Amino acid sequence: MENVEGSHVEFDKKTFKKLFPNLAREMEAGENRVALNSVRTEIKSGEKASARCFVHYDPDVIDFLRRCDTEEQAEEIIAYMERRGEISREYAVKLRKQLKEKGVRSFGPKKEENYYLKHGGLLEE
Repeated sequence: MENVEGSHVEFDKKTFKKLFPNLAREMEAGENRVALNSVRTEIKSGEKASARCFVHYDPDVIDFLRRCDTEEQAEEIIAYMERRGEISREYAVKLRKQLKEKGVRSFGPKKEENYYLKHGGLLEE
């Protein structure tokens, strides 16, 4: 099937649940929601607008984990954040479990050097 921008597929609820049981369960639980406050069709203007969200941005443990190259580095970050009280022991246990079972890239793609400057529009890529 050709990938055509703007094309869509519709499923009734029963079919969707059968094809995607885990996703359907997550959606019904309503726990994992992401707010969309705008949609832009022009990439550059969209990136500049979204870059403003970094102005007073305070990176969290996941941001730091996404900079790691190895599981050892990630474990150091988790231990450090836990020691400082920036994450709870329970959350640290969950992060360690995810790290062990799924690896460092399970937290998201690697954030390269100057990530915030590049994505904030302050440095050309």
